[in-house]
Amino acid sequence: MEKTKKAEEVLAEIYRNAQLALQSIADITPQVDDEEVKAELSAQHEAYEGFSARAAMIAKDRNIELKEPNPFKKAMMWGSIKMSSMSDNSRSHIADMMVQGTVMGITALRTSAGDIEPDGADEVYALLDEMIKTEEQFEKKWKEYL
Repeated sequence: MEKTKKAEEVLAEIYRNAQLALQSIADITPQVDDEEVKAELSAQHEAYEGFSARAAMIAKDRNIELKEPNPFKKAMMWGSIKMSSMSDNSRSHIADMMVQGTVMGITALRTSAGDIEPDGADEVYALLDEMIKTEEQFEKKWKEYL
């Protein structure tokens, strides 16, 4: 029997996705010399902050506690980003790393979208849909740098 996700789980996925994206961008930005790429990272960071804040507000309104992403996963991600960008901080390499991360995020969000249980969680679904569309735009933008 396939399990459907409750709005609470989808909200947690949105929040986790945004937090990991924020962490990735914060980890990679100091390695970037290209001003255009830095500007794109900054704009995307701002968008993810918005998604994170909105998810947190919905959670607060619904009395849901959101957990921060696993610290071990964050540390592994940081190490991976540092090693990869130290050896190559070219525009195309940074773009490739961002595409990979964005695709993972879109995949996780789309999985949640397919599994969501209709329980009057219109604002959660709207936020999920908006985040997927935004990440698809980010992916398209990063592919221009490849």
